[in-house]
Amino acid sequence: MGGFGAKVDKFIEMFITYKGYVKVLEGLRNTLLIAVLGLLIGIVIGTLIATVRVVPKYKRLPRVLNAICSFYVALFRGTPIVVQLLIAYYVLLPLFGGHMTGVEVAILVFGLNSGAYASEIMRGGILSVDGGQLEAGRAVGLSFSTSMIKIVIPQAVKNILPTLGNEFIALIKDTSVVSFVGATDLYVAFNYIGSNSYEFMVPYIVMALIYIVLVLLISLGIKLMERSLRKSDRRH
Repeated sequence: MGGFGAKVDKFIEMFITYKGYVKVLEGLRNTLLIAVLGLLIGIVIGTLIATVRVVPKYKRLPRVLNAICSFYVALFRGTPIVVQLLIAYYVLLPLFGGHMTGVEVAILVFGLNSGAYASEIMRGGILSVDGGQLEAGRAVGLSFSTSMIKIVIPQAVKNILPTLGNEFIALIKDTSVVSFVGATDLYVAFNYIGSNSYEFMVPYIVMALIYIVLVLLISLGIKLMERSLRKSDRRH
């Protein structure tokens, strides 16, 4: 135990005395920022793609848009997110002369990646809504897009809330690769503490515990939202 106690003392010294907590707070902020904004971007993109995928393909434009969306989904689902990050930061950014930080690139890439997965989630949610709901909206004079936005999509979101929660959890854990583009996340922060204290055991254990706490909090939040939605449905 004495050996482990010495490791803990080293960690505390680095964390508090040498202000390692500043790095950890920065990493936690970036981790949450990338995951939250990435999920929001993903939901918007995913909803648009899902809508295109369920639109009747009688005309040429819907067929072309569907082909583009299918390619997009296949591209982002078929390549690892770390590869997407590397290509975006080290190939596309210099190629187009862009000026973005590692965190900004990570938010964009995570959003685009999440959009591919969210589109399939949203498509399943839309298809789970009774088709009569859309027909009822059209019957009272609403356009297809208005019926989707005001009637179908809100019901679809209720159905897929747990799955969206799982996507958020996956994004939180996937942020551990953003160090490849120079962004500071939880991994970078605790690796910094380990490198400067020459002791990695305790920093990595604490890092794992923080990820576990984040996942538990997200899971609790999703359950509370589901419960609230069920109560709302019962009142109506």
